Amino acid sequence: MSYLVFARKYRPQTFDTVTGQEHVTRTLTNAILAGRVAHAVLFSGPRGTGKTTVARILAKAMNCINGPTPAPCNVCRSCTEITSGISVDVLEIDGASNNGVENVRDLRDNVKYKPAYSKYKIYIIDEVHMLSTPAFNALLKTLEEPPPHVMFVFATTEPHKIPVTILSRCQRHDFKRIRLDLITGQMASICGKEGVAVSDESLLSIARAAGGSMRDALSLLDLVLSCSDGPATDENLRNILGIVDRRIIFKISEAILSSDINVLLDSLDDLYENGHNIKELYSDIIEHFRNLLVVKIDKNVNKLINLPSHEIDLMKEQVKDVPSTFLNQIFDLLYREEPAVRFSPNPKLSLEMVFFSMFQIKPALPIDLLIEKIDGLRQKLPVTRRNKISEAGTVYGNDANEYLKTGISEKAVDPYKNGGYEACDKKPQTASTLEESNDFIKTWERLFAVISEKYPSLAANMTKCSIRAIAGNRLEIEVNGNGFNLSRIKNSKNIEILKKVCLEFFGKKIEIVLEEKKTAEGETGPKKTESNQLINEALNNPLVTDAVEIFQGRVLDAKIL
Repeated sequence: MSYLVFARKYRPQTFDTVTGQEHVTRTLTNAILAGRVAHAVLFSGPRGTGKTTVARILAKAMNCINGPTPAPCNVCRSCTEITSGISVDVLEIDGASNNGVENVRDLRDNVKYKPAYSKYKIYIIDEVHMLSTPAFNALLKTLEEPPPHVMFVFATTEPHKIPVTILSRCQRHDFKRIRLDLITGQMASICGKEGVAVSDESLLSIARAAGGSMRDALSLLDLVLSCSDGPATDENLRNILGIVDRRIIFKISEAILSSDINVLLDSLDDLYENGHNIKELYSDIIEHFRNLLVVKIDKNVNKLINLPSHEIDLMKEQVKDVPSTFLNQIFDLLYREEPAVRFSPNPKLSLEMVFFSMFQIKPALPIDLLIEKIDGLRQKLPVTRRNKISEAGTVYGNDANEYLKTGISEKAVDPYKNGGYEACDKKPQTASTLEESNDFIKTWERLFAVISEKYPSLAANMTKCSIRAIAGNRLEIEVNGNGFNLSRIKNSKNIEILKKVCLEFFGKKIEIVLEEKKTAEGETGPKKTESNQLINEALNNPLVTDAVEIFQGRVLDAKIL
C-alpha cells in the first residue's frame, strides 16, 4: 500500500524529534558522546511512547557512517536501511512469535559473525517479556559477555515479567506517558503539514482519549480525518470516538453538587439513547470528581491534573463553595460502587442506583468548624462550669484539650434537658407531699438529676434505680440490675452522699434503704453476666467519670457493640 499512516509517516528519526522522553534521549546522547554505551539496553514503558523508535535511532547513531554520533545523518547506507527496516546488521525480532529456546539458540550461534558493513550487529527484540523461561536462560551468557561487535536493545511494556537475571545485565531506561499538551502540539504540527483543519478542542479530546500514547493519538487522528467529510467538527469527533462531551461531565457534576436529580437523570438518559458507553461515562465521572477534590485541597494542580488550564479554572469555580469533606464523600461512594457498575449486565440501572444513594449523603462538617461550634458551646456555659473545665485542662494537659475538641455530644453538655436543672430551681419537696402525690417517677428523675450534677460517678451506678416507697422520713430505693450495682452503691461513703443530697432535696433528714429488685417469683434479678460486668467497668472507668463530671452531664445508656 502506498498510504502511510501518520504514526509511520511522522516517526521521529533523530533524538531531538522524540516527544516527551527527554530524560531518555539526553542520557543516550551523553553516553554516545562519552563512549559509554552499554552492550545491552532495556526500554520499558507504556505502549506508543517511542520505545521502538528510540531503539532504531540508537541503532542508526551507532552504525552511521559518521558514528557513533548522537545525530545520525539519515542519508548514508546504514541510516537509510535501518529506517526502511531492511538492514542486515540491525535485526528486529518479535519476542512474541520468536519466544522459543531454539530461536535464542539460533541467535546465539549468529552473534559470533561480524556485521556485513556496519560497525555493530544490533539485535532489537520487541516485547521481550514474551520470551519463555528456557529462552531467557539460554540468552543469559551471551547477554552478559557478547562479542565486541554485538549490541542488544530490548523493548517491553511489562518489565516485571522479565527475570531479574536478565534485568541485572541490562541498562534500563523507563519511558513515561506523554503529556496532553505535547501530544496536542505534535498533532497540530502534523495537521499543519497535511493541510487539514482540526479545532484545538478536538485535538484535546483525541489526546485525552489516547491516554498518553502518541501512536494511539495519531491513529485516532487518522481515523477522524478519514471519517469526516470536510473539516472535522467536534460533533463528528464525539460520534466517531464515542467519547462524552466535557460539558456534559461538568453538567452532571454540577447536578450532583446541587442535588438536582432531574437534570442528572435526563442527562444520563440522553447519553444512553445516543449510544454512549455507560461504563466509560462512569469512569469519566470518577476521574472528574478526583480532579475536583485535588483542585480543592492542593495548590499544585498542574502537576497532578493532566488537563488544559481553562478546564482547571472551571473546576476551581465549580468547587469554590463546596466543602472538601463533601467532595470526598462523593468520590468515596463513586469509587466503592465502581465494581457494581463495571460488572453489571445493566450498567445504566446500576449508575442510577449510585446516583440515588449519592443524594442521601448529608454533607459532613469539617473538623475545624466542629471545633468552632464546640468552643462556642463552651463559652455559653456558666462561669463555674467553665472554671471546672479550665481546671481539668490544667490537670490533664493536652489530653484534656483533645477530649474537649472531640467526643462531645449535645446530650452530654446540655443538662437542662430531662429535668436536669429544673429540679434545682424548684422549692424543696417534703416527704409528705411526695407521699400524697405518689409520683415517684418524676421525683426520682429530679433527684437523680441532682445526683448526676454533683456526683456523676455515683450516678453512673444508679442509672437503673427507682423509688419503691416514701413513708415519713424513710426513702426506699430499688436497685435494678445485679448484686454488683447494689454493692457499689451500698458502701458507707455513698450512703452519706445520698443522705446529704436528700437533706438538700427534701429539706429534712431522710433514712436511705437500698433493696435489690425482686422478680415475679420472688427471686433476685439475673446474676452478673459478662456483659453487665463490661458495662459496669466502662461506666466506672476514670475517663468516663471525669468526662461526665467535667461537662456536668449524665450517662443515658451504655451498650456493648
